[in-house]
Amino acid sequence: MSNDQRRAFLRQAGLGLGGAALGGFIPGIGHVSAATAAELLDPLATKSPQFPAKIKSVIWLHQNGAPSTLDLYDHKPDLQKLAGQPVPASFLKGIKTSTQGGVGKLYASNERTWKQHGESGAWFSNLLPNLATQADKLTFIKSSTTVGATHDISILKLNTGDLNPGRPSLGAWINYALGSANPDLPSYVVLYNGDREPSAGSVNWSAGFLPAVYQGTAFRPGDSPILYLERPELRNAVQQRTSLDLLKRLNLLGADRYPHDTELKARLQSYELADRMQAAAPAAVDISKETAATKELYGLNDKTSQSYGEVLLRARRLVERGVRFVQVVSGFPEGVDIDRQSWDAHSELDANHAVMARMVDKPIAGLLHDLKERGLLDSTLVVWTSEFGRTSWGESGTGRDHNPWGYTQWMAGGGLKAGFTYGETDEVGLQVADKDKAVDTYDLHATVLHLMGLDHLKTTFINNGRSERPTVVYGKVIKEILA
Repeated sequence: MSNDQRRAFLRQAGLGLGGAALGGFIPGIGHVSAATAAELLDPLATKSPQFPAKIKSVIWLHQNGAPSTLDLYDHKPDLQKLAGQPVPASFLKGIKTSTQGGVGKLYASNERTWKQHGESGAWFSNLLPNLATQADKLTFIKSSTTVGATHDISILKLNTGDLNPGRPSLGAWINYALGSANPDLPSYVVLYNGDREPSAGSVNWSAGFLPAVYQGTAFRPGDSPILYLERPELRNAVQQRTSLDLLKRLNLLGADRYPHDTELKARLQSYELADRMQAAAPAAVDISKETAATKELYGLNDKTSQSYGEVLLRARRLVERGVRFVQVVSGFPEGVDIDRQSWDAHSELDANHAVMARMVDKPIAGLLHDLKERGLLDSTLVVWTSEFGRTSWGESGTGRDHNPWGYTQWMAGGGLKAGFTYGETDEVGLQVADKDKAVDTYDLHATVLHLMGLDHLKTTFINNGRSERPTVVYGKVIKEILA
């Protein structure tokens, strides 16, 4: 019996752990329904959305370090006119400027030029010439807000909805609610480029209080993103399968005795998934057979954009194969020498953003074009997001400080009004102009879940007697941007 046949049989028959429960009885747990028994044995079994979904997969593009969207998308002629002057008190009303640099004078780069693009007339700076060609695919949210003044705290809120570790990431919630669409690949994958793990690390793709099986699986950058994928030379497939079956029987004894040990259940699933991945995963992450034109589309012919382009090309190959959630964290290109190796430009913003924008511009534009050409954009949601924005005033004369009061994010894909802008910031791009249109992280999460066919109020998990949901006790779907 093949793996797929075995999985199907278990779902239909409702076998309990250890294969002892045709009637729905699981040792150490008791009588359960067939569906519950099957889920205990296979927690990643495919589940139906709560209502018809607009999309099947999410590619979550976290721009680590927080780019200045004032220098990318948010054209402010008044800021350019007032540059070099103190910030008028009226623009500071209602905010606490407790960030590290204090309030300096208004700042605008002399190297920035602006132009409207597409039928939508969206503004782009000269830093993003390639992405500008995709203007009419984008849905801008120019009234984004968050809380927290430090990167790790706000990154945690961006991914999990909380300022403290311990809650599940958005990808983990989707994995829990919908299960896997491809049993031979992880349903939730994390990708990054550069030579180091992203800021704050795995806590940002953690399952939190959800069972551990729903956490993200991180793939390394480079030619071998998955460690230990190949079988040892001296072991054949039959020997490996025999060893795994024995290990599974032994672990199931522990699972019967400790039914609430989610780490043990996750380990059981990971062994089985690793066995299946030996056949499926190499093809999923191997970009060597992509055409020269596709590689150029993603910027693989430029050293600055190559590593990020490789990551986005893998992201496309993964959603093509049914991966639900691909979390992509921007790193830094090899061989470039500037002080801050992320978007975090407290000084020398022009030098920093010239590198970072060149790293992501062509690959992201290529991804959007490629998804559209392959008929995948209607079933995929691409989210361009960061932990916060950057201030209208300068820091050290040549950079910008952290800004949680008003910045730009965008989405593209199924179920959205393409070529549409929601909300705006004030005349100098510091705060959201209309507070009723402010979009917090919770609202972004609620909207992504809605597009996946999930109600953020009804997607729940009992943790220590409390019914928890992805958006804590906040969040609303941004209905105005939905098609």
